[in-house]
Amino acid sequence: MIRRSMAATLLVLCSCSEEGPRIDVESSIPVRVESVARHPIAEYVTATGTVEARQEAQLKSLQQGFYQLQTNPRTGASYVMGDEVEAGALLVLLVNPELVNQVSMESKQLAFTSAQREFEKQQGLLEKGGITLRELAAAERAYVDARYALENATIQLTKLEARVPFSGRLVDLPHYRADQLLDAGASLAVIMDYDELYAEVSLPGNEIDRIAPGQQALVTHYGDAGTDTLQGRIDQVSPVLDRESRMFKAVLTIDNDSLAIRPGMFVKIDIVVAAKDSALVIPKEVILDRGDSKAVFVVEKGIALERHLETGLSNREQIEVLSGLELEDRLVVEGFETLRNQSKVKLASNQTTDASR
Repeated sequence: MIRRSMAATLLVLCSCSEEGPRIDVESSIPVRVESVARHPIAEYVTATGTVEARQEAQLKSLQQGFYQLQTNPRTGASYVMGDEVEAGALLVLLVNPELVNQVSMESKQLAFTSAQREFEKQQGLLEKGGITLRELAAAERAYVDARYALENATIQLTKLEARVPFSGRLVDLPHYRADQLLDAGASLAVIMDYDELYAEVSLPGNEIDRIAPGQQALVTHYGDAGTDTLQGRIDQVSPVLDRESRMFKAVLTIDNDSLAIRPGMFVKIDIVVAAKDSALVIPKEVILDRGDSKAVFVVEKGIALERHLETGLSNREQIEVLSGLELEDRLVVEGFETLRNQSKVKLASNQTTDASR
């Protein structure tokens, strides 16, 4: 009997040894963390709109004449669309010999010179007592009439010239044959200066108290995120709402020295309505909705702890934390979706930071 009992005991011991000890081990969830830090943050009111050149001029013929496109001194060739143009440059000349003859510019120049000399001569004679005031007045009237006749002739001939009103770019140049006869009113060119742009935007009525002249704005091309972000500023704000749309209008100016954005482009405009130079800022995407509160997870000694937050300024990507986190807290930025409070975690393989800290 004793031998049988001992054998049974040995059999039980051997069986336990083969199965091994039973230990309840919870698997650790891989996460990636970032230290909470201070950064600048801004809050925006966003709008869209089409930008226009601050200066634009359409040149039209003021007289009938034969078309002659001029040479661009920058290139040595005839002007083409896209050329930079200087204020005062002669772009198109209309040749009209009949008008030139009618104006008689040389004759009027001679008449003006003669009347001017006669008037100056009569002034000298008056001082010596050689003429009367009536004779001097007659000489002065002749001089003034000659001056007006010369100025009018100059104006008439100037109408045969299409000159650039301000420095900018030639953005449209209708095609005409050389020496083609054009009537008055024909379109000759369009000049734009878009080193500075402007845009009119419509904003929701509930934002009217947050928008004011002088506020800064960030402007980007709506269809191409790779373009430069331009700086803008609010110039004017309407104090009333549109009766139908319940929106209000604001006008802004945009600095475009790099010419990164062109007139006619559709842009996204972020108007800065509040900003801080330094705040605890975290990615908006890591925040979990807990009904009446917002929560995130931080890691302490390999354990994920849920923290409830009070938040401040926010934009599309970031949010300010007023309470619930401290500087240098290790915030879970990947893998937080499946976490529960006090879940065991391990750092993702691409992070070498000690997870037990």
